[in-house]
Amino acid sequence: MKAAIPFIGIIIITFILTGLAPTDAERPFPKMPDELGELLFNDPILSIDSTISCASCHRPEFAFADTSALSLGIHDQKTRRNTPSVMNTLSRSVLMWDGRAASLEDQMLLPLEHPGEMGFHRDSLVARLSDHTFYGPAFEKMFNKPVDLPLIQGVIAAFQRTLETSDTPNDRWLMDMEGGLNDQQIRGRAIFFNQGNCIECHFTPDFTGDEFRNIGLFNGKDLDDEGRFETTQDSSDLGKFKVPGLRNVAVTAPYMHNGIFRTLDDVIDYYNDPDHFVPDAINRDTIITALGLSQKEKDDLKAFLEGLTDDRFISLLEARQN
Repeated sequence: MKAAIPFIGIIIITFILTGLAPTDAERPFPKMPDELGELLFNDPILSIDSTISCASCHRPEFAFADTSALSLGIHDQKTRRNTPSVMNTLSRSVLMWDGRAASLEDQMLLPLEHPGEMGFHRDSLVARLSDHTFYGPAFEKMFNKPVDLPLIQGVIAAFQRTLETSDTPNDRWLMDMEGGLNDQQIRGRAIFFNQGNCIECHFTPDFTGDEFRNIGLFNGKDLDDEGRFETTQDSSDLGKFKVPGLRNVAVTAPYMHNGIFRTLDDVIDYYNDPDHFVPDAINRDTIITALGLSQKEKDDLKAFLEGLTDDRFISLLEARQN
């Protein structure tokens, strides 16, 4: 099923056709919380200097991820970690690379109040939206109450919960439908589940179990992000990061918490021989061992990962392949 035109898309199309730019008084109020959340997600009003929106880093055209290893916040400050996709988060029990957020509502506050990202205090945001000539009345009309923080968190989370994808070759293959995996992708799927043992960490329909793993990208020197340990202060969590979901992974490069790998080929090469890349890794999970895949097997595995791409991003995938 193809996604409907987003609420903001309808607004843009309307004013393109009429040749007019909307004023706040002319903008139609959204009817559903996710529609209001979509407007806010795309609006730089959420940053202290009105320069950065959620969509500045979570770019819709790239499966709501970024194309840079590190994104830019206010005043062109680089983020500390790579921006993950916010698609397919409906069933996630923890969020952020280090698991600091237990819900989408909690997660929204972290970049909002980070001084290097959006740099805005929650109370100031509530005041700004309350006084705004569009958002203030829009919240009042929808909820019959003034703007408050839980309402802001709720509408943005509602929008993010609509960002689910299931129109992929793998989904169609599982349902024995046309347009499923091709022969190479089926071979790659067998490697994913068996020789590659990828399924050990990337399981469930979204290919993540919301676990934390140290895959060997921490050595305390040039790779010094302590990951989950910063949140738990448990030494066993040193260098661990949340296992990301793999839906649309082929269009969300670069990869890993630090964006160290530019392509899926780089990722597969790493897992094929992790000691070659980081020989002095600390606390690496024992399941991360050299796979010994041939080039053909690596190509097959990559093809399967590409088969997890939703139809709306197929053109982007094809462009990257050419």
